Amino acid sequence: MSKPELIPDDDYRELLEELKQQIRTAQVKAALAVNRELLLLYWQIGCDILVRQQAQGWGAKVIARLSKDLKQEFPEMKGFSARNLGYMKTLAEAWPEESILQEVLAKIPWYHNITLLEKLKNRDERLWYAQKVIENGWSRSVLVGQIENGLYQEKKGIVTNFEQTLPRPQSDLAHQLIKDPYHFDFLLVEENIQHQDLKRYVIAHMREFLLELGIGFSFVRRNYPISVGGQDFNVDMLFYHLKLRCFIVIQLEIDEFRPEQSGRMNFYLSAIDDAERGEYDQPTIGIILCKTKDRTIAEYSLRSLQNPIAVAEHRLPKTLPSKEQLESELENAVREIGGEPES
Repeated sequence: MSKPELIPDDDYRELLEELKQQIRTAQVKAALAVNRELLLLYWQIGCDILVRQQAQGWGAKVIARLSKDLKQEFPEMKGFSARNLGYMKTLAEAWPEESILQEVLAKIPWYHNITLLEKLKNRDERLWYAQKVIENGWSRSVLVGQIENGLYQEKKGIVTNFEQTLPRPQSDLAHQLIKDPYHFDFLLVEENIQHQDLKRYVIAHMREFLLELGIGFSFVRRNYPISVGGQDFNVDMLFYHLKLRCFIVIQLEIDEFRPEQSGRMNFYLSAIDDAERGEYDQPTIGIILCKTKDRTIAEYSLRSLQNPIAVAEHRLPKTLPSKEQLESELENAVREIGGEPES
């Protein structure tokens, strides 16, 4: 009688994990292949209905008739309701090119595609959200929420180099947490406000500014001092983001974005990483908030920089406060934050 074979537990567990991963990978590939073929079938059905209606003048009643006959012929298959056939026609109308279907839309589930068709009219916006579904694995409910929250409108103007300077998923998360534009409706500012005054007014309304930045930002200090090569420098505002687990430098610019601002920000981020970044902190991120920006100039300015930087715009109201209001706001802010007001 032969002895039972002894297999080391560690070796067995390693083999089991490898096989489980291979099976999961195969399941995902199979599901994607099925989804792709299903979407291409739906698109072709939609194209056929569309062509016949346009060429022969058939009305909407043909869809109800087709639904009845197709369900009778293929009782084991779902998806041939009159409503779904209508979506197939809409899909064909929205995407006449099969190439886009193959490259992007066939990679997301059918009901995600329906959501894009129902809730969005703009082609570029639909494609943008489809790409985000692929990149982030959004469920349909998350996709609906992002559309209703206007994520595309917030993100389309942002210029960053996050993909080149941050690992995923840190780069994705950082991009999702930054808006464009930022609205400073809580400020009462003069039309010809100066740079230093803008910083002071924002500090005076730090609570409102943090709400505009979004959840997770923690204020560290204004005019944060750094020393490099025996020279002293100050960054406008330093924050720490609890979810990103990194410091964030914000520079406020009163006018349009200029290329030299990105170089200065890159310098600040390197200095703060060396001075403040802890063992478990992610790379420090810089946000340049300006009145306006030329997208191409901003993209060129960030392209070769080693540190993660975003360029976004701010929107200022045009209401002139009284001198007494401004002085009172600044005095209150100084008491809350500590320190003396800037001269």
